[in-house]
Amino acid sequence: MIWKLTLITYHMKNIRLPSLELYLPYEVNIHYKRPIYHSMAYVSSSDKAVEYLRYFIKTDTLDHKEYFWVLLLNRANRLLAISEIGKGSAVGVVVNHKEIFQLILRTNATAFIVAHNHPSGQLKISKEDKKITEKIIQMSNILDINFIDHIILTTESYYSFANNKLI
Repeated sequence: MIWKLTLITYHMKNIRLPSLELYLPYEVNIHYKRPIYHSMAYVSSSDKAVEYLRYFIKTDTLDHKEYFWVLLLNRANRLLAISEIGKGSAVGVVVNHKEIFQLILRTNATAFIVAHNHPSGQLKISKEDKKITEKIIQMSNILDINFIDHIILTTESYYSFANNKLI
């Protein structure tokens, strides 16, 4: 049973008092159908992750705005889905950590890779990049989900946190 807090207005003295009403919960359905196993792309390295990501995204926009994506993987590192988590400006993007893990849980992914681009073309890691990565590591450890890599993309190249032993 779910309790919902509502306000009752008493007309005589115009006083608002809290009241509890009992509501029955609604049924929530999540629809997800896994692709056929052999048709799913295999992510064996950061090079492959970048290849699939570049196929999915509009690479001509990488120099204009910052974007943030998540690649969802199954236990065999087969690509379940790629999702855009955020679209920002030329100087940054807001990352909703909850949305990343919501997608992971909804697709029953057991591993994931996050990626974002640097419109400036520089592959230098910012303090914010490190902070986001640390937060995601903490959350993935709590949920026992394998956080494989954080990739920074530019039009020309990429930087992998995992390849540089930062994850």
